Amino acid sequence: MAKLAAFDMDGTLLMPDHRLGEQTLTALKRLRERNITLTFATGRHVLEMHHVIGEFSLDAFLITGNGTRIHSLEGEELYRQDLAPEAAEAVLHSKWDTQASMHVFNDGGWFTGQARPELLQAHVFSGFHYQLCDPKRMSAQHVTKICFCGDHDDLRRLRIQLNETLGDRAFLCFSAMDCLEVLPVGCNKGAALAVLSQHLGFTLQECMAFGDAMNDREMLGSVGRGLSWATRCRS
Repeated sequence: MAKLAAFDMDGTLLMPDHRLGEQTLTALKRLRERNITLTFATGRHVLEMHHVIGEFSLDAFLITGNGTRIHSLEGEELYRQDLAPEAAEAVLHSKWDTQASMHVFNDGGWFTGQARPELLQAHVFSGFHYQLCDPKRMSAQHVTKICFCGDHDDLRRLRIQLNETLGDRAFLCFSAMDCLEVLPVGCNKGAALAVLSQHLGFTLQECMAFGDAMNDREMLGSVGRGLSWATRCRS
């Protein structure tokens, strides 16, 4: 039997309205009753996830920012990885040929220079909200990740530009068709789960994972049992 179960949030645990369904909550609590350690592995910010697990009284470890942070059941930070300052500087202060909006994340929250109220629909339950500021005025220190949101074809062209500029100084990943993320080198949910499982004294073969997107690939491929599980199949 698995000792740890790791779950992606968007498209996996969360319903189309971005909420946790009652059946899902019941299933998660039954796993805890069977002494299976719960882990939520998500691109969402830890500030938002603390609200989610607190609202539903769920005991779960958190892998947030697509692997940039790991937190314990008590909220203690167990692991952190930021973008290299020179990589963050290049992204923040270069001019990109794109219509996509830029979104910067650090421990203080979510920052963007362009109001995109439609993006807040995904955060309707938690109330997590961006803060408007000029990204070019932001410090390149302690940046967790940088996201670009827009048309997929535009983002594909942007990815070529970013690759040419950044080289091996960052890891680029689509977390959704309309979201391209710039992450620290070697940073993904699978790598973070390896760190957490070692911390807990588990092997990856003793873990199972559920996800639905490209940013779940490393996690699903590293565990004893990895399943692609989309909410649309359960709605």
